[in-house]
Amino acid sequence: MARWGVLIAGVLVAKPQQPSAGKTPDVTSESVEPLPGDWAPELLYAILSSANPDASDALYRAAFSAGPAIAPQLEGALKDDRTAEFAAQSLAFIGGPKAMDILAGLVNDPRDLNLRRFFYGALGEFNSPQATGILLNAIARSNSEPDRTVSEAAILALTVRSDPNLLSELKKEEGQIKDVVIHDDLDNAVAVIESRSKYLASEEGKKSDGSIDAAVRTYFIPALEPPPEAASTAPGHAALRQDHSSTSLTVPERNRREDNDPSLPRRQSEEVKTERSRTAARNGEAREPVTGKPAPRAKPPVSVEVWNLTFSPDQSRALARVIFEDPSAVANYDMVLQKQAGNWTVVSVWLGSETPKPVAPPGP
Repeated sequence: MARWGVLIAGVLVAKPQQPSAGKTPDVTSESVEPLPGDWAPELLYAILSSANPDASDALYRAAFSAGPAIAPQLEGALKDDRTAEFAAQSLAFIGGPKAMDILAGLVNDPRDLNLRRFFYGALGEFNSPQATGILLNAIARSNSEPDRTVSEAAILALTVRSDPNLLSELKKEEGQIKDVVIHDDLDNAVAVIESRSKYLASEEGKKSDGSIDAAVRTYFIPALEPPPEAASTAPGHAALRQDHSSTSLTVPERNRREDNDPSLPRRQSEEVKTERSRTAARNGEAREPVTGKPAPRAKPPVSVEVWNLTFSPDQSRALARVIFEDPSAVANYDMVLQKQAGNWTVVSVWLGSETPKPVAPPGP
């Protein structure tokens, strides 16, 4: 009876044996039963596929805040189709040499996941001839590219830069592209880069305080403050955004595409009617009264808000959720910013969902 304890509520309870003096219990990793199955991908996939979008968003931000230290684990997650896209996007957010080396290997990934778009999207951060050449080559293959989002990622990566030297190359590629959507995206990219580079060279552009808000605003400046000669275009003229079919079209580009493509629904909003009437006026089909005064600077009803910020471990990199709103839609962006010489700079932009605003029904 020495090894038994006392009666508790009429039940004889066994007393645990005490280890001998000087000895510790043998608790090793071998004595712990692992959870059945490959639980890590299952756990990540359950979070990523949750009906609550906040769950997956929190997971991406957790990975970003962990930083480059988890690059090896993310590389492992690339091997499972369920978590491959999460891993690739997280590596693109995190950036750095190790992440880019891993992403570069996705260009020849044999799976039908088109993960190479994450490599191209992250490559815009590197303003080097080699990076530029890779992105231009990706655009040049647009006619044979089975996934349009791959070409769009390369185009968007180049628009992050405000280098006017890119304009001639982009115009050259535009002339070779047969896909009307990619063609319009390139036309839009040229307008974005040209407008932003002029703004940065202006006195107003040179006054930027280097903050995150200022960097985000500068990226969208073609839509927020179009030049006077662009006052006749619709709001959001030079802001790359995503429409319902995951293409990066501005309001004018969407209107032109709808006019030329009978398979697309017609937009009958007053915004479209106004744009068409202004186009007719510019073509000499109608005349507007001339006042003799310069056209006032347009102030489009466009807003840009930073809703969420997550920082890297060393605080030199930030992931921002940005909401862009104009009269036609509300678009979500994930934007990665890097602190360079004390100033924050947008280094990659990732288009998210867009919610179109309801349009007024056609008049009687």
